[in-house]
Amino acid sequence: MASCTGLMSRGAILATFVLTAAFFAASSHPADAGIFSWLGGKGQNSGRGAPPAGQYQQPPRSGALHGDELPPEEGNAATRQWITNPELGTPTLSTRNIEATNVAIQQYQGIVARGGWPTVPAYAMRPGSNGQAVEILHRRLEISGDLVGQSIPNEYDEAVVQAVRKFQIRHALPPTGMIDRATVDAMNVPATIRLSQLQTNLKRLQSLAPAAASRYVVVNIPAAQVEAVDSGQVISRHAAVVGKIERQTPELKSKIQEINFNPYWYVPRSIVYKDLVPKAREFARRGQDMMAAYRIEAFDSAGNQVSPQSIDWFSDQVLGYNYRQQPWEENSLGFVKINFPNKDAVYMHDTPLKSLFGRNVRFESSGCVRVHNISALVAWILNNNAGWDIQRVLNMKQTGEQLSVKLTKPIPVYFAYVSAWATPDGMVNFRPDIYGHDGAAETASAY
Repeated sequence: MASCTGLMSRGAILATFVLTAAFFAASSHPADAGIFSWLGGKGQNSGRGAPPAGQYQQPPRSGALHGDELPPEEGNAATRQWITNPELGTPTLSTRNIEATNVAIQQYQGIVARGGWPTVPAYAMRPGSNGQAVEILHRRLEISGDLVGQSIPNEYDEAVVQAVRKFQIRHALPPTGMIDRATVDAMNVPATIRLSQLQTNLKRLQSLAPAAASRYVVVNIPAAQVEAVDSGQVISRHAAVVGKIERQTPELKSKIQEINFNPYWYVPRSIVYKDLVPKAREFARRGQDMMAAYRIEAFDSAGNQVSPQSIDWFSDQVLGYNYRQQPWEENSLGFVKINFPNKDAVYMHDTPLKSLFGRNVRFESSGCVRVHNISALVAWILNNNAGWDIQRVLNMKQTGEQLSVKLTKPIPVYFAYVSAWATPDGMVNFRPDIYGHDGAAETASAY
């Protein structure tokens, strides 16, 4: 069961953010530190598209990148803009993708039969580079169909730049046209594994696509993206933050029934044990009030609110309390939560931590899904409810009013695990097999 699972009365659904991180950020001036400030530095990726340490295992590498390193990915405003404003494209669950994926499987079967592709040396390459490494890069791009037409075999010319960009887009990597660590790792996933991914994901598409409703929301977990789809068209596509390996976002089918504006965050029991109580004890040793710093309230088993002054953080009694965080600008759920029934008690929600959306690796949550530009998605979900539009949604954020809105017409929602698929334009797309569901090999976790 996902760690968003609620433990409060009436099965309240809990937040996706792991409070551990928030507490470890605290200083003697927690209001200045910010409950989410820990992610401003520690745990970020290396700037070359690699994930945070320990997040998932990259395939074996042939040594460190040599030559000048490329500009840090996350310091590039254009890169962040590309990530947070993805093109609409074809719906992931389009039935047209089934035949396109079948064609891609035949293509990759041919590639495998011919021996696959060469291993690209782990060198940083860019326009102007030349030599044997560039020759190997040429061959790799030709075999996968990314490099077509005239190009000098040992030179990194404009044709190679465009081919690298095409490859990067197919793997959801920032299309810089230059070879960095993430691009090398993706290129060196063997063709046999890519073929296996396509075959496995074809079955998922065959199961999900024909049954998808006319109007629905889909979370593609490996892509860390959310799509709003209507009549076979993507209305909006959003960068998302999904579950880390140890707290995975589940696959599910449900219907969105309710929108909660400015909700409380009910703290999961596992976080109470592992994080909240230990951190509260640290605060207490310093004579500080953790409850006030993070606007957290405690309740006993009968549902009575417990005065912070009466709490003995060094007693076992505190482990049995229920805790919730008040609505405010640093609430872990942000200003809105999208609710739908499911056995894992997960949901989609806003977050005060917007910086994560600009990262290329977004497997950071406790199972729930944080959505970039969620206001637009919520307005679309509510457009069958009279009186709701984007301006009213934004007003709810400004006023802080607590309100739960039942949908006039529930909308199907799918949490899908689609890590490889093709579209009718011939684009063959791959995403990391972050949870190892493809059954291919660890190397399929690379981009």
